[in-house]
Amino acid sequence: MADKALRGQGLGSKSLADPAGIELAPRQDTAFDCPNGHHFSIPFAAEAELPTEWECPRCGQVARRSDGVEPEAKEVKPVRTHWDMLRERRSIEELEGILAERLEEIRKEP
Repeated sequence: MADKALRGQGLGSKSLADPAGIELAPRQDTAFDCPNGHHFSIPFAAEAELPTEWECPRCGQVARRSDGVEPEAKEVKPVRTHWDMLRERRSIEELEGILAERLEEIRKEP
């Protein structure tokens, strides 16, 4: 068994393929600036949609693109309160009726 062991190669770590004649896809470098003053660039495919934010590889902060492109503002939904959800299920007349019934029950209790 020992004479059949693979020697001299790291399994899966190196390719024996010849890199000659391989044409890489067109790329573009996009620069980012971190709030902590770090500047770095990331290569993307030429046809890729470029992100406006990227995690800084040095400190982990969210870095923005150096060319000044800002992220699109996300649509902010208004906060739904308990009252809003209740109004979706009941009308004011129904709520007044329920309130009157509950007040009546509370007043009857000793």
